[in-house]
Amino acid sequence: MSKSIRFEVEDEQYEWLSDLKDKRGYTWKGLMLEGAKALDTDGTQ
Repeated sequence: MSKSIRFEVEDEQYEWLSDLKDKRGYTWKGLMLEGAKALDTDGTQ
């Protein structure tokens, strides 16, 4: 079963995230998952 996540960001934040995503070759989903992994310092994943 798939879920959908939506949130709003400011224009500057969107540009920064979009550039980062493109430079690293991520999809939006991949960018979010990599960010979550980086924050998961206690290894709950």
